[in-house]
Formats: sequence, structure tokens, C-alpha cells
Amino acid sequence: MLDAATYTPRLKAVFRESIKAALKEEFGYTNDMQIPRLDKIVLNIGCGAEAVRDSKKAKSAQEDLSKIAGQKAVITKAKKSIAGFRVREEMPLGAKVTLRGDRMYEFLDRLITIAMPRIRDFRGVPGKSFDGRGNYALGIKEHIVFPEIEYDKVDEVWGMDIVIATTAKTDAEAKALLKHFNMPFNS
Repeated sequence: MLDAATYTPRLKAVFRESIKAALKEEFGYTNDMQIPRLDKIVLNIGCGAEAVRDSKKAKSAQEDLSKIAGQKAVITKAKKSIAGFRVREEMPLGAKVTLRGDRMYEFLDRLITIAMPRIRDFRGVPGKSFDGRGNYALGIKEHIVFPEIEYDKVDEVWGMDIVIATTAKTDAEAKALLKHFNMPFNS
């Protein structure tokens, strides 16, 4: 068993040892606090119409997301009633979890080195999915690419949103940070 006091995630160590210096040189920062770093990673599964028909679907999505993230996910609920979609206020519609610290680095490592290579017809992630403030969003069509999910026990395959929030001021700085983490951009 790993000793929690001495254990450091691999990507966190790489960031401290080489990425910080590379970014400082690349962008000419004068202070270490100017160097962009990861702030948080938010994972989200929206069940949509399935959750409207069967309320257990949101619970299933929550359990799967908790396995992937390594911490308990919360069920997201509808803010408003929408009659056309048969959605009532406070109806469970999906699950989300926010990762910070060591769990964030562990998840990013698993996403880049294990999950993305398992995606069918994978040619890299789009390099244009930044929001203008240094945050990156991507979607995955099947959550079963993560090794924590046992394919035989899955009752439904969910799509998944992943938002990587950084402290970078511009998209170019954030893209450089993620490139140093070996994010497979296709452009």
C-alpha cells in the first residue's frame, strides 16, 4: 500500500521538475506564480431522456462517475420544469464531480495515457476547444474507455464532459501547459 504522506502523482512531479521551467522560459515569466497550472477538472455525465423515463439511470451514472473519478460524484437535478421534455423541477438528470489536487493529476494521467488510446478511431483532441480564458473542454462518447468500468456490468453507455480549468490567462498559455502534459492535440 502507498504511503499517502510521501506519494506524489507522476504528472504532479513532472510539472514541478520540468514543465514549470519550460513554461517560464517559453513565455518569459519573471515570477513562479505567473506560471499557469491546473486548477481543477470537472467531470459530468448527463443522462438526458433516459433519466426522465427511469430515475435509477442517474444513480447508475453517479456510481460509474464515482469509480472513474476516485471520489463520490453528486447527482445533478433539473433547475426548472420543462413540460415538452417531461422534466420536473428537482428531477435527477445526471452526475458531476470536481477533482482537485492529487486526484486531479491522477485522473489527467489516466485520461491521457490509458483512456484516450482506447477510444475508437482516435486521432487526437481538437485544439480549438478553449474558452478564451485558458480552460479546455472535451467530450467523450463512451465512458467505458476508462479501466475502472467493467464492460460486462455496464447497463448503459454514457457520454461524458471533461472540463480542465487552468490558471492560464490566455488560450495559448493553457494549450502550451496541456501540450507539456502530453495532451494529444490534433491541430
